[in-house]
Amino acid sequence: MNKIKINAENIHYRLLNEKIHQALAKGCKNIVLTNVCGQRYIGDGLDGNGIQLSINGIPGNDLGAFMNGPEIIVNGNVQDGTGNTMNAGQIIVDGNAGDIAGHSMRGGRIFIRGDAGYRVGIHMKAYKEMFPVVIIGESARDFLGEYMAGGLLVVLGLDTETDKTSSIVGDFIGTGMHGGNIFIRGTIDERCLGKEVKISKPTDEDYNLLKKHLSDYCKYFNLTLNNILKKDFIKLYPYTHRPYGRFYAY
Repeated sequence: MNKIKINAENIHYRLLNEKIHQALAKGCKNIVLTNVCGQRYIGDGLDGNGIQLSINGIPGNDLGAFMNGPEIIVNGNVQDGTGNTMNAGQIIVDGNAGDIAGHSMRGGRIFIRGDAGYRVGIHMKAYKEMFPVVIIGESARDFLGEYMAGGLLVVLGLDTETDKTSSIVGDFIGTGMHGGNIFIRGTIDERCLGKEVKISKPTDEDYNLLKKHLSDYCKYFNLTLNNILKKDFIKLYPYTHRPYGRFYAY
């Protein structure tokens, strides 16, 4: 059994997840879910490479939380907490994402074709070979990269037909950020920044990193990398690794 289709219509999320685990236990590596509508925790804790979960519909909160290796493809929007504390694997969203996508994410990649909500990448972190990546095709709301400690966040603003690129990000970007980097395609008003971050021009090394992940992003969404790179990026980075160190007494 290499592929199975599960109809999720009117199925409680616990039963739906049981069906997924049963299919995996039988050796199925390719699972297609249809009529998904708000079921939470889909794909949570799934472990192993070569597993693909395709979702038609709108999965609920915490899609792919604690996931370690599989790939989830969503043909639609996702709700809050996508990729929460994910270790490895990929989540591809051909739509929009809710709040706190990539919350405490430790590895793997999340590719979002459309918009994302508030606090994307909050508490994201990297360790040794584990390096989390979140790429947003259009815009992100306030507190992007809040308390970020590592990894890569990218906002592209692909469908924004104006030079007022502050519209592709919200306010308080990088508040409490003390590691990792945020790249934004275009320019932003510095008033949008958290006080812990500064703006710089990406280096050649930065662009090599961007190209590595953007080339895969483009393959999933049938985009052209050269067209994306025609517009310059800015880099946001934390200028201190202990933004609140002076607030504590020892």
